[in-house]
Amino acid sequence: EGEGEGEGEGEGDYTSTATLEEKVTKLGVGIDGGFKSSQDKFETISSYSIVILASDDQGSVSTVVELPFDETTKNDFPMNITASAESVIHHTGVATQQDLKAWELDDEKVASKYAESLEFVDNGVKISPNPKDWKCEKSGATENLWLNLSTGFIGGGRKNWDGSGGSNGALDYYLETGEKYPLVVKLGTITEDIETADCFSYAKDEDGPVKIPNLTELLQKRGIKVTNMKKTVKSTAELEVELNANYAFDAITEAGSKLVPVSGPGMQGLQNLGNSCYVNSIVQMLFSGVISELSSRYGVDAGEDVTSNSILKTIGPKQAPDDLLCQVTKLTSALTSGKFVPPTPREEVDDDNDATTMNPKYRLPPRMFKHLVGQGHVDFCTGQQQDAAQYLQYLLEKLDNAEAAGEREGRLVNTEQNTADGISRSTSLFAYKTMSRLVCSLDNKIKYSEKQPESILSLRVPMPDNDSSSDPPDVKRQKSEVSGDETKMETNEEKGNIPTVTFQSCLDAWSASHTIDGLRWSHLNDAASSATEQIRFVNFPRYLMVQIQRYELGPDWTPRKLEVNIDVPNKIDLNFLKTNGPQDGEDIAPEETTENDSEALVLSAPQINEGAIGQLMDMGFSLNGCKRALTAVGGSDAEAAMNWIFEHNSDPDFNDPIPEGGSNDRNSSGPAVDENIVSSLVENLGCFTSDQVRAALKECGGQADRAADWLFSHMDDLDGAIAMLHQKEAGPASNASSSSSPLSVEDGDGVYNLVGLVSHIGKNTGSGHYVAHLKKDGKWVIFNDEKVALSETPPICHAYLYLFQRVDSIGSPNTSY
Repeated sequence: EGEGEGEGEGEGDYTSTATLEEKVTKLGVGIDGGFKSSQDKFETISSYSIVILASDDQGSVSTVVELPFDETTKNDFPMNITASAESVIHHTGVATQQDLKAWELDDEKVASKYAESLEFVDNGVKISPNPKDWKCEKSGATENLWLNLSTGFIGGGRKNWDGSGGSNGALDYYLETGEKYPLVVKLGTITEDIETADCFSYAKDEDGPVKIPNLTELLQKRGIKVTNMKKTVKSTAELEVELNANYAFDAITEAGSKLVPVSGPGMQGLQNLGNSCYVNSIVQMLFSGVISELSSRYGVDAGEDVTSNSILKTIGPKQAPDDLLCQVTKLTSALTSGKFVPPTPREEVDDDNDATTMNPKYRLPPRMFKHLVGQGHVDFCTGQQQDAAQYLQYLLEKLDNAEAAGEREGRLVNTEQNTADGISRSTSLFAYKTMSRLVCSLDNKIKYSEKQPESILSLRVPMPDNDSSSDPPDVKRQKSEVSGDETKMETNEEKGNIPTVTFQSCLDAWSASHTIDGLRWSHLNDAASSATEQIRFVNFPRYLMVQIQRYELGPDWTPRKLEVNIDVPNKIDLNFLKTNGPQDGEDIAPEETTENDSEALVLSAPQINEGAIGQLMDMGFSLNGCKRALTAVGGSDAEAAMNWIFEHNSDPDFNDPIPEGGSNDRNSSGPAVDENIVSSLVENLGCFTSDQVRAALKECGGQADRAADWLFSHMDDLDGAIAMLHQKEAGPASNASSSSSPLSVEDGDGVYNLVGLVSHIGKNTGSGHYVAHLKKDGKWVIFNDEKVALSETPPICHAYLYLFQRVDSIGSPNTSY
């Protein structure tokens, strides 16, 4: 992955065994200078024929005649036949629209906005053309040197967080001179081809590689003639490619290993449609047989006809493309039947050979499934790479709605005799509830609140104290995704640079007591008081999906990937994290009067300060408008309320009375949003309105870091993206209520086995490449799009999503599915 942010990937199979000088000069697949994709190895020749078919009484079809159709013969056919054939040949179908043959992990460098008007200090400094004369003017270092284009100062590149890298002289100089001279170029990368020079901007609003269109002129002022310069050091991109070619790509995909291909029911690859590896990885984890309940409901037994699932018999052909139950069943049946697996594979798969045949009859492109699931979603309807965890959650929500509708229509029935509770939702397999224990800091009264069910346990990584977010401009430490056998993939020095955090530490951080400020307590007459909160499990689901938060917002609010290994055991015991509920002797706070106890403390209407109302009304605003503003910001902050008024005074209901209950949220559908988080993000981000932040938080389940990431990733058309979110919220009422019945949850002993992984290579979750590893019959199998093989070294310590199965459920599937 490296420095740039990718836009997706191609077919998933690529070669990397040849030397870098021969093949790889750019981080990508299927592009000039990148890794070869599988399609690069074949020349496609297309031919067309007009065929007349006949069928007999038994339904058998035979060919009567086949006539070639090409430039020389097409005029021999009737005009309407020719026109029809050409419309088919030239039609841009779904496959053509969705299939992308190349992917690239590099961002296209943009021209620095500081280049044209860059201040040049005429101080007489000239730069020697002899590399032996170059050294850092601070440390005397002679490697990794960067020339400040304004002053001629030569300094070392940034230090890594672990102390490696450059001397930091160039960056220190930029800071010491008042951040006036942001542009630098790496000495030794300057040649006659000025596009290959490494240029970097230290400016806070750029802080990355840039193009400098007037670089030649700036260098000439320092006595550097580019026509006389020779390349003496590797550029940033070359260093990244060299490391990634043998480290990042190979680690997750196990490229370079002699993998033994496998095929059969539940071990069928999926074609990459271009940026669809996140879809393929989640589909394999859910529907290829590891979760037996889902493969039982939507699949077929090994060797059975793929159309034999009863769900497919309840829908007509015209409705099938828009029916999620049908599309899930069709895809799952293809995976579990084994009908599309290729012939007996070769004994080994290496990087120069594909694990699958190119014969279309053995390829499964999940086009209709991907299109239907993403339809109407602001992100998943695009052809761009997306976050696999977000996709998993969205898919389960859509599937729940479809199952509820299917139950009402009689298409889905409970396979158990007792059907009083209706069918079990797919999400119920992963659903867990948590109990919040709040202790008021004023009087030590305790409140227990049971939260709504969740389907993904998201764990923060408690990084060691010596971690830093600084990255050098010349060569960033790679966000590597190393396989289990680190000794094969990295040097001892590299291993020492990456910290290891135990899975237990992540659990401890999640379950530890923490302080919440400003909660309002009914027994204190809605007075605000801080509290300590502790979270525990109410139940242990049949399958536990864990997301490791490997991606966080850095100090500059841009996403960065944590360089850390997670030590995850194959078996975990969570029984110590189960709630015991209220205990004898605890001083329990009085019950809340609001309907939703779990949200009452945060979402109850605040006490409005009469003095603040007076200040606002003195400025000419109506009483109702002032009440709305103060309600939105906590009740007493007149300045914050004024900012709210400036954003909302044109709202059609601004002067209307506030509805009973104090709700000031006109978009009451969807999850509630913590206004404290809204205010914090608006203040810290500085470039988004509260309405924009509120919409992002609703879309991202209230998580601040994901909401900020969502906002920045949609800045090109933020208004359009938010409009699509509002359109989705205002959809048909049937969609909103279709899964309104309470989600049932399972419970059992809290001991789990690890059965699946989804790993990611890339700068952030919206770029790069996803790969799944699943445990089949006690052996790990890699699912890298169409490549399916026994895994030698599953990247357990580098996964993004972990799937655990409760031990007491192994061999005892829930038969209601």
